[in-house]
Amino acid sequence: MNYHILLTGATGLLGRYLLRDLLLADTPVAVLVRRGRRQSAAERVEAMMLSWEAMLDRELPRPHVLEGDLTKPNLGLSDDDLNWVEKNCDSVLHNAASLTFISSDPDGEPWISNVTGTQNVLDVCERTGIKDFHHVSTSYVCGLRDGDVFESELDEGQEWGNDYERSKVQAEKLVRDAKFLSPPTFYRPAIIVGDSETGFTTTFHGFYATLHLAYTLQKSMNAEMGRDRSIPTRITLDGDERKSFVPVDWVSAVTAHIVTNREFHGQTYHLTPDNPVSVSDVKKVLESAYGFEGAVFHGSGNAVEDPTEVEQLFYEHIRVYNSYWRDDPRFDSTNTRAAAPHLPCPTIDFERLLMMANKAIEMDFRWKDKTPEKKVSASSN
Repeated sequence: MNYHILLTGATGLLGRYLLRDLLLADTPVAVLVRRGRRQSAAERVEAMMLSWEAMLDRELPRPHVLEGDLTKPNLGLSDDDLNWVEKNCDSVLHNAASLTFISSDPDGEPWISNVTGTQNVLDVCERTGIKDFHHVSTSYVCGLRDGDVFESELDEGQEWGNDYERSKVQAEKLVRDAKFLSPPTFYRPAIIVGDSETGFTTTFHGFYATLHLAYTLQKSMNAEMGRDRSIPTRITLDGDERKSFVPVDWVSAVTAHIVTNREFHGQTYHLTPDNPVSVSDVKKVLESAYGFEGAVFHGSGNAVEDPTEVEQLFYEHIRVYNSYWRDDPRFDSTNTRAAAPHLPCPTIDFERLLMMANKAIEMDFRWKDKTPEKKVSASSN
């Protein structure tokens, strides 16, 4: 019997690439998807599949759609759906996660998705007899460490930059403590950005949030002051900080390769770049793509004590991502290079970042799959 892999988070940026790559590899996939406000889970998945077919100019097989909710016991699945999983799935690729950085509620995000949600997936695995578990984590479980960070390490007593990092460490520990599983496989991507070839993305957090803010400020100032006026802004960084950006298509390709080759299971993989990008290059992108000129590096940790109105606006909007722009450590990726030597990480340099920034402008910093013309039921997939 050709068993399915149960994929969570299929409608997110990485999830939609994982779904595409697994289906292109002739791997049967079942997806756990929530109902939307106006669409059923099946309709959401069909809209995504139609988008892929338009981009690839080819037909794709369809996954089996399970309408549920990561945050509910038994994933919100009916007994019939749970029985289907037990009979048809032999592995899980748990990719769903909340990217909330700062939590004001211990019962809210990112905890409810990243910790409670992971436990709910594990409970369903134990109930349905699934032992092969693949978990998408993050390289930033390292927290505020510097120096070399190895794939074998997790909790080394480090401090954390934000609640997202804490929650992902807790999630990894839950998986590692699940004794009924075979040795689980962990994927730790760095900061995921758009497609390395097209710049396509469906989410605009982190790196893109800064781009969007700079673009919005520049448009506003141009309207008020004229196109040639710069926007003096002091940035509380040195400029030589390194950021580990990785393109979504590469992260998906490596993950799908490892998932579909059992000899690589049971390891932890840093999906990180060989050549991190500097914050200075990010600044150059803002200048080249958006005309966001006049910004200067004020020094890491040097607070701006007399912020201008523009600086106040800038820092208020990026406050949630303050921990995001710190200098990254050096991520060891020995396991990844050994498992996928034929899939080197594309370099995210100034030219590629500029392409991604221009693509974000073209997309107006938003994406929505078109609604299918015909109603789709889960049973038809």
